[in-house]
Amino acid sequence: MSRARQPPLVTGISPNEGISWTKVTIRGENLGTGPTDLIGLTICGHNCLLTAEWMSASKIVCRVGQAKNDKGDIIVTTKSGGKGTSTVSFKLLKPEKIGILDQSAVWVDEMNYYDMRTDRNKGIPPLSLRPANPLGIEIDKGRFPQKDLESLFPGMSADFTSENFSAAWYLIENHSTTSFDQLKTAVVNLKKQANKKNEGSLAYVKGGLSTFFEAQDALSAIHQKLEADGTEKVEGSMTQKLENVLNRASNTADTLFQEVLGRKDKADSTRNALNVLQRFKFLFNLPLNIERNIQKGDYDVVINDYEKAKSLFGKTEVQVFKKYYAEVETRIEALRVLLLDKLLETPSTLHDQKRYIRYLSDLHAPGDPAWQCIGAQHQWILQLMHNCKESYIKEQKGKDTFLYHLYVYIGNALLHSPMLDLDSDVRPSPIGHLSQTASLKRGSSFQSGRDDAWRYKAPQQVVFVEKLTKLVVSQLPNFWKLWVSYVNGSLFSETAEKSGQMERSKKNARQRQNDFKKMIQEVMHSLVKLIRGALLPFSLREGELRQYGGWEMKSELSGQWLTHVIQTVRLSSESLTALEIPNDMLQIIQDLILDLRVRCIIVTLQHTAEDIKRLAEKEDWVVDNEGLTSLPSQFEQCIIHSLQSLKTVLDCKPGEASVFQQQKTQEDVCQLSIGIMQGFIDCLEQLSTKPDGDIDTSHLSVDVSSPDLFGSIHEESSLSSEQRLLIALSNCRYLERHTFLNIAEHFEKHGFQGVDKITQVSMESLKELDQRLFEMYIEFKADPIVGSLEPGIYAGYFDWKDCLVPTGVRNYLKEALVNIIAVHAEVFTISKDLVPRVMSRVVEAVSEELSRLMQCVSSFSKNGALQAKLEICALRDTVAIYLTPESKSSFKQALEALPQLSSGTDRKLLEELLNKFKSSMHLQLTCFQASSSAMMKT
Repeated sequence: MSRARQPPLVTGISPNEGISWTKVTIRGENLGTGPTDLIGLTICGHNCLLTAEWMSASKIVCRVGQAKNDKGDIIVTTKSGGKGTSTVSFKLLKPEKIGILDQSAVWVDEMNYYDMRTDRNKGIPPLSLRPANPLGIEIDKGRFPQKDLESLFPGMSADFTSENFSAAWYLIENHSTTSFDQLKTAVVNLKKQANKKNEGSLAYVKGGLSTFFEAQDALSAIHQKLEADGTEKVEGSMTQKLENVLNRASNTADTLFQEVLGRKDKADSTRNALNVLQRFKFLFNLPLNIERNIQKGDYDVVINDYEKAKSLFGKTEVQVFKKYYAEVETRIEALRVLLLDKLLETPSTLHDQKRYIRYLSDLHAPGDPAWQCIGAQHQWILQLMHNCKESYIKEQKGKDTFLYHLYVYIGNALLHSPMLDLDSDVRPSPIGHLSQTASLKRGSSFQSGRDDAWRYKAPQQVVFVEKLTKLVVSQLPNFWKLWVSYVNGSLFSETAEKSGQMERSKKNARQRQNDFKKMIQEVMHSLVKLIRGALLPFSLREGELRQYGGWEMKSELSGQWLTHVIQTVRLSSESLTALEIPNDMLQIIQDLILDLRVRCIIVTLQHTAEDIKRLAEKEDWVVDNEGLTSLPSQFEQCIIHSLQSLKTVLDCKPGEASVFQQQKTQEDVCQLSIGIMQGFIDCLEQLSTKPDGDIDTSHLSVDVSSPDLFGSIHEESSLSSEQRLLIALSNCRYLERHTFLNIAEHFEKHGFQGVDKITQVSMESLKELDQRLFEMYIEFKADPIVGSLEPGIYAGYFDWKDCLVPTGVRNYLKEALVNIIAVHAEVFTISKDLVPRVMSRVVEAVSEELSRLMQCVSSFSKNGALQAKLEICALRDTVAIYLTPESKSSFKQALEALPQLSSGTDRKLLEELLNKFKSSMHLQLTCFQASSSAMMKT
């Protein structure tokens, strides 16, 4: 037999208070095994089972109903556990009533007003409700707690629409601080409101007195007519006889004076006709006057005459007047057509447009002439923009065709010219070459060929953008002002008789506001896409490119021209912003400016990279006191010049975003900057590793004032590979310590992102090049010295086991030292800062080789050991200032391979021979006696 489940227990509810239909979450234990097990749920005594949603045995979600009790328990009943209990309670809050004039954060449905007195909804408008302030005095809400008022007036309400309305509660809540005089004023206001209801029927009667009097007069007239009819019946016979006598007398008179009366009637008729013509000559002459005034352009006179005629004869029933007025209407209709044609005619000034719109409005032209004019101007501006593009594209193609034929003609003429000697020496003379090239010394500013070329002729795309923006800036202000006049109704005079036209105009403008916004957006989109088609064709889709493109892009515009274009577009944007056009309509122009700025930066950096690659052609190999050529300075000046040319592009104008806000732009600029640095590093490597026969000395430039002009050229052209390596190493050293750091500062100054990465990658690449060049130079210089040691040691069949008493250092070591001194001299001539680094490495190579040779000797005689120690110590002491831990270790190993000198005589002889060696080669060894301040650099 299964065990019975425990009854439900509610231990929590969230929220624990709220108004009716609040959604609550009930938590507890044993709340049922499933939705079907839940058979009862009450909150504050109200059944909430219909809205209950069983979630689990410990969770139920439901909505609180309209309970009667303010606070109560939550009781859950299940089939398996029966009726449960609750350890928590829920407090039901009364919903706050919001008056029709009260502020509320939510929308209150005013149409479905709930009348508490009748307990039903009334679909009545808010104006029919009672006022929120029935006393008519200022309401001053008191600070009495609501709970205290409810306890003080149980079962009552402060709502004056409620059946349980309590005046005392209302006064305490709304007028607790009101003075007694103000309360007296409130009583007077209430009495006035009550009297208005009583006076309603009396006022109705007073307003209809005139109608009652007219009805009374009509009844009296009918009564008198009835009395007169009775008298006529009595006297009927006598009146009939009198009428017969009068008829016979009238017939006789007519026969006698028929002719005279006829002539008189004809004269009267003629006289009346002349009077009519004279009196109404304005109407009869109006058709002809209208035509004359139209031809003269006096439209104001025509409109005034038409208004006068319309007011006098617009509703006439006289046929002749109708006929002439119809003629007037016919000519006015023709005038309407003429004015509308002039209004839609382009180009036209804003003054003429407003004038024609007023004329058409005064003539009551059908439709909306102002809106028709706005639409026509919109289409005309678009057409002007596309015509501008087509004209420049056509002009570009015409120029290309002309230049092609011109080149062909000149080429043919040169080929057939007898003065052209193909076999003659076309190489320029030294003097002629020097006149064509200028020495670019270190510290001079860098300028590419493009800096001067762009001044002479602007590309068609640049001229087109200037023309296009000028066109839009000149036309759009009048277009915008016409719309503003249309919106505020100033197209019509602000007189009383035209106020209706102004209101209609404002109403039409409100209805067509979205349409005009689309017009402005279409103009802005066309402007931007036409510029993109000319400068950024890759940013358009294929369909847009066919409509807005068509340019022959032989080469992309340089950074200078793009900067010029950006300035032009910025000025146009500022002009349009000054018209108070909403910013959302001009945002597309800001997007275009951002894309142009990004493209300008990319193109400028790309061209800078190309200029850097051509710097190798400008190397003159003239070394200054610091061992540097002009190449590092040229490189730095080239980058500084490029960054300075981008200053206006990088600076953000009002409303513009940073060019580096997009991650892709940051990455592209960073990669291009790294490419520029790497390009210069490659340029250095190319110059330093090119074979002697590949050196182009035709570009070399020297100072014309030099007394040894051609001697300088000869000296520079005879640089050895080792010397070029040393110069390159000196340049690398300067780049690492100065140039690259200066360039990084300029990058940061101009707001570039990822400068640390640019510097790090460039430094690593530069150090790799420096190490490669250094190894090459050491290989060139150290290998011959190292290779000469072994043959020199064993020259003349020398044997360490069988040798004479040492008399001094042998020649092989002296030759090695002389070679080392030659290396020192060569390095010192180029850059004294490189001497410690190079000499230390050469000494390492020599000491390592000497140590190897000593260790390879199987045995030494006494004299052999003394000779070996003499030479090792002589070499070690000579190059002592260039010893490194590696070279010291090598000398130590070499000495350890020798037998120890046991006798004092041998040690004395060794010391004497060393002093003799140093004394005899004092002059040669002076280069190894540098000042103590010389620092060894590896």
